[in-house]
Amino acid sequence: MRVLVAEDLYLLRDGVVRLIEAYGHEVVATATTGPQTLDALRHWRPDVSVVDVRMPPTQTDEGLRAVLAARAEMPGLPVLILSQHVEQLYARELLADGQGAVGYLLKESVFDADQFIDALVRVAAGGTAMDPAVIAKLLTRRQDKHGLDRLTDREREVLALMAEGLSNQAIGRRLFLSDSAVSKYTTSLFAKLDIGDDTDTNRRVIAVLAYLNRDTA
Repeated sequence: MRVLVAEDLYLLRDGVVRLIEAYGHEVVATATTGPQTLDALRHWRPDVSVVDVRMPPTQTDEGLRAVLAARAEMPGLPVLILSQHVEQLYARELLADGQGAVGYLLKESVFDADQFIDALVRVAAGGTAMDPAVIAKLLTRRQDKHGLDRLTDREREVLALMAEGLSNQAIGRRLFLSDSAVSKYTTSLFAKLDIGDDTDTNRRVIAVLAYLNRDTA
């Protein structure tokens, strides 16, 4: 994979670069500001990018803005966003275009090398990789307008793992369920959430996240 790393903190940037290269992937470029990130995304069109949310010059959401601008020009450009804290707005904005190939992980996830690289590969392949902490926060929001109160505990577990980007087979392994049982739970929860079934798992995940992350006002 050809990877772009956009992070203004030297130690973290260097660590991410070394980790990616240790797994046999190529880091084609690095960036340290929002504008540099957008230029690099446009120039390199990497297989996947790792981008920090907060970058100079404003140290607000420059990285996210660069990603959104690049994906507006190049729909489906694979990007994995890193954030220090869980921000529901970031997840909503990343998923808004419905293109897939996005991830949102907390920076602490980088310390689990296998998990981080797995997420990177999944996003590069067009899938999603959402941090469990993000999913947990989304699932504990007000539920009355989202229909989540109608889900059983098991259906909520399946939904959370699906939103992380896991396949039905992976969900089954995690929860010690058969493929048919997982399929039954997914069919049931989509019906309860009034989300049409779709053979494309990635699109279903995005639909669920977008549904959970809608304004509750």
